[in-house]
Amino acid sequence: MAIIAAWKDGKKDAETGRSPYFWTVMTDPVRRRARLLEGLDATGKILAMGLVMDLAYQAFVLKHFYPWEAIVVALLLAFVPYLLLRGGFARLLARRKSH
Repeated sequence: MAIIAAWKDGKKDAETGRSPYFWTVMTDPVRRRARLLEGLDATGKILAMGLVMDLAYQAFVLKHFYPWEAIVVALLLAFVPYLLLRGGFARLLARRKSH
């Protein structure tokens, strides 16, 4: 799901000529917050589903709750791939568009 969201938003970035997402987040303090919020908005439902699924797994399999671990797992499996792939998809689609 995170890959699909990254593809969709990377495509929008390529069409509008926006700067690469990850690069902007890492190097532009003025636009960092807005771009991070944009990414969290795009992956919010995915993060919530991942959190619920991990908490259900913990309840049924582990018989114990580890909320911080669930948050880390949800971030690693949803937001990190989005963060890393969105810019790559934007560059790939922009390059394809220019040919």
